[in-house]
Amino acid sequence: MGTDPYRSHSAAYANARRPDPRIAACIRSALTGCRSVANIGAGAGSYEPSDVDVIAIEPSWSMLSQRAHDSAPVVQGRAESLPLRDRSVDAALAVLTLHHWQDQGRGLRECLRVARRRVLLLTFDPAAGKGFWLTRDYFPEIQEWDNRQFPPLEQLQGWLGPISTEAIAIPADCIDGFLGAYWRRPWAYLDAQVRAGMSTFAKIHRLKEGLEHLRRDLESGIWEQRYGHLRTSDTLDIGYRLVVKHCGS
Repeated sequence: MGTDPYRSHSAAYANARRPDPRIAACIRSALTGCRSVANIGAGAGSYEPSDVDVIAIEPSWSMLSQRAHDSAPVVQGRAESLPLRDRSVDAALAVLTLHHWQDQGRGLRECLRVARRRVLLLTFDPAAGKGFWLTRDYFPEIQEWDNRQFPPLEQLQGWLGPISTEAIAIPADCIDGFLGAYWRRPWAYLDAQVRAGMSTFAKIHRLKEGLEHLRRDLESGIWEQRYGHLRTSDTLDIGYRLVVKHCGS
């Protein structure tokens, strides 16, 4: 299976990446009418609905080891070659994993192959997220990486056919520690344990420079002058999108 990218920090990743109930509710609503779900790139099992039959597909042994003992059955495998029969599940679900796939087009074709009713993706739209203060001001290297790794919505439509999209506004107190979760809690990004739940930080080279820049702006009050108005917001749209493909359309 090659090098496991999560081996060095899988425990911290699983601890930081707990499902936020408000995001979970959006995903569950989009799965209405589906009784069986394949969770592709399932990781430690976040956002797997408990009231339907789930089969989890995950390539990383390190992530597999973090799954709860009572979680859904899991198979080691990759999106590009799903170990499932044609039209064997009602829905194929992929939550913040598409950017890790080696061949996104092939993986999505596999999702279409195994899903009878629906393909559901929680992903990030780089065009909608280019204004996020963290990546724009402090870690432009992440923004560049996002532009390369996250396919634009037009590309997703090219692979999947007609799709619907929903903006997922991130709660200010989001408990799932993905990259955008701490938009109103900037000091959190200086915490190495918090960053351990964000795989993107492991891929950039100018980490120290960005962290020092953020630290200086927080200590001097510059961040507050620029972005203190965000403290009055309960949610923020920073580019996360729920993409739904109804099979047969």
